[in-house]
Amino acid sequence: MSAKITDGGASAPSAPSGANRPKYFGAPVKRLEDRALTTGRGRYVDDIRLPGTLHACFVRSPHAHARIKSIDVAAANALSGVHLVLTHADLPAPAQKPFTLLVPNPAISQLFTPWALVPIEACYVGEPVAMVVADSRHIAEDAAALIEVDYEILPAASDCLAAIAETAPRAHEGTPGNICAHIKFSHGDNETAFSGATHIFKESLHTHRGGPFFMECRGLVASYEDVTETFTVYISSQGSHRMKRALLDALDLNDHQMHVITPDVGGGFGPKGALYPEYPVVAVAAQKLGRPVKWIEDRRENFVATHQERDEYWDVEIATDADGKIRGLRGRMVHDDGAYLPWGLTVPWIAATTVPGPYVIPSFKMDVVVAFTNKISTTPVRGAGRPAGVFVMERLMDRVARELKLDPAEVRRRNFITPEQMPYKVGIVFRDGRPVTYDSGDYPACQATALEAAGYDGFAQRQKEARAKGRYIGMGLSNAVEATGLGPYEGATVRVSTTGKVSLYTGATPHGQSHKTILAQIAADQLGIDYEDVAVVTGDTATIAFGMGTFAARTAVNAGSSAHLASIEVAKKLKLLAADMLQVAPEEIELNNHFAQVKGAPEKRRHFRDLAFKAAGMPGVSMAGGLTPGIEHTSYFTPDQSTYSNGTHVAEVEVDVETGEVKIARYIVMHDCGNVINPMVVRGQVEGGVAHGVGNALFERMIYDGNAQPLNVNFGEYLLPGATDVPHVELHHMETPSPLNPIGVKGAGESGTIPAIAAIIAAVENALAPFDVKISEAPISPSRIVELIGAGAARKAG
Repeated sequence: MSAKITDGGASAPSAPSGANRPKYFGAPVKRLEDRALTTGRGRYVDDIRLPGTLHACFVRSPHAHARIKSIDVAAANALSGVHLVLTHADLPAPAQKPFTLLVPNPAISQLFTPWALVPIEACYVGEPVAMVVADSRHIAEDAAALIEVDYEILPAASDCLAAIAETAPRAHEGTPGNICAHIKFSHGDNETAFSGATHIFKESLHTHRGGPFFMECRGLVASYEDVTETFTVYISSQGSHRMKRALLDALDLNDHQMHVITPDVGGGFGPKGALYPEYPVVAVAAQKLGRPVKWIEDRRENFVATHQERDEYWDVEIATDADGKIRGLRGRMVHDDGAYLPWGLTVPWIAATTVPGPYVIPSFKMDVVVAFTNKISTTPVRGAGRPAGVFVMERLMDRVARELKLDPAEVRRRNFITPEQMPYKVGIVFRDGRPVTYDSGDYPACQATALEAAGYDGFAQRQKEARAKGRYIGMGLSNAVEATGLGPYEGATVRVSTTGKVSLYTGATPHGQSHKTILAQIAADQLGIDYEDVAVVTGDTATIAFGMGTFAARTAVNAGSSAHLASIEVAKKLKLLAADMLQVAPEEIELNNHFAQVKGAPEKRRHFRDLAFKAAGMPGVSMAGGLTPGIEHTSYFTPDQSTYSNGTHVAEVEVDVETGEVKIARYIVMHDCGNVINPMVVRGQVEGGVAHGVGNALFERMIYDGNAQPLNVNFGEYLLPGATDVPHVELHHMETPSPLNPIGVKGAGESGTIPAIAAIIAAVENALAPFDVKISEAPISPSRIVELIGAGAARKAG
């Protein structure tokens, strides 16, 4: 398919395949979510205030690895205002089991999943040991401090590379070692590729652990209705239906006994998609007490008890011919999964399969070793392993360019997959079980446009002039291909009520992605109404039977396609009903502003209300014409495979060689997510992703000591990028429609983050080329930059 290139502002609508030119699809309409959020009427979990609500607080292990010898809760129980204290022994039998792994993988050789409350062995700092429920959070905190836990401290596994040694302390007592999985990826004849190569270059790279650190911490309010034996749980999550299924399993309930609602969410970035120990324990307390129970995570808990990501060591080699054409790539990655596997092997699997990127790699071999350590688990955080995979590949491309004295952009150009090769089979299997097959994209054009926008050809002269004045500026680029639109499905129900109002229900669970806006745009085009007249309801398990939630840049593809297909069917039924009432053929009916009217004779029309009333039927009267009751349709789009978006990022930086400070002067993004539903929304997603990427590259690092104790558990010590650190993003769109879904879209939610580390690190290294600085890690701090400048100067002097 041909590509269309636009700037990042408003653009003409891009019609979904098979549709008439739409009014809203492709238009930068205002977000439906913003009126409530900007006027203080957003409703987050802590805003849910049910009558009689009690408050929970957790006692957490202060040790990374310890055996619990005894727990004394007597003093806590005696405190006025305390209603309940729970330890593992107090939980009902189903909740005393470790959680079920919802994403199993045959490569897992040792499986440990979290407990609701620790029975004997605490395996990371922050693991919940007991819970107190009281009249207020203050009383609960005071009571928790009175609980005496007798710990026997055990040796801890901290660094994942050290943890895989046979003599390393065991993260879990009694195990043969800390390796929980070994995954091998390969295609092509790797040995021949390397034995016949003109050049072989090796890199050892490290991407360090960081966290999601959303504005709104985790939390839930659980209530129990004794008459119906049902729970209602309001929770800050990324998937109400997945949370419901996990809670049903953890508490051994029937389907009707759990109702999960996700209100407004103040950021998720991936970790809010998992079941955490606190959730079933709070539900159990609500059932035991017969009153609502609320738990809101505080920021220190957020640092020690919410899933993080990364900590990977890569030893990789690339083989090329004399002209820099890639012959093969091989290596090993050691991944830290923390103490448990709540999300299986998702992150290391994605990281490894992202490495090939947009390049032709005839042979590929990657051994992935996944290790347990005594830290909080790692699960997907924005990008889900892809930023590390891209960092590895792009560092190798820069190494080839440096060694062969070629322009970094030229090395990439020589190795690009071309549009004529689409669909392109990479030769390895993605985590969805399908072969990695790129569906569409023009990678050479994407890079070329980004470089032109950045003024790449004239940068060398500007850099020379800057250096003459004692200023060190640099430019770096990176390319990425991202698997988006992952299955298995997402659904949408479109319904016209007997008042004529249109509602759309979906299991997609937004946390900032503008679901209500883009799904309304899609539905409105098919129904001939204003997009503001579509009421979109998300994240409520009572409104649609099945859902997967929002993660992995999948909602536009899955929920968007479902909304499109369901709206088409609803439009057909509206036309059939109107045609019957107006005595014309359905083909003569058009939909306009809540009316079904005869083309060319708009005075002959019926309001949606009249059509819905007719479709609802009358008591004792047969349905006419074999129509089914109501005007609604539910569609579940089930993609055959992922669709692949791509992009090129170019960063221009200036480095203060005295202090190591890095300032990003310009940041250019050329991005292809297929047909763009709302360019303003995509811009917001990309800009937010870049901000996350800046943090990954220059600021965010969770520091642990040798005993797996976290050392920086507040924002005074763990640095996030501020407003002055995040650059203006110069965004350009390339639209290469995907042939894999009816609206031709690809995901965009993570694309701003994925290439950012590689582009920024390359730019810093380029700026410091006169000092022979080589950067093989991320993030890179000012102090580390100064250290590398000194080491480079020493090498040159020697």
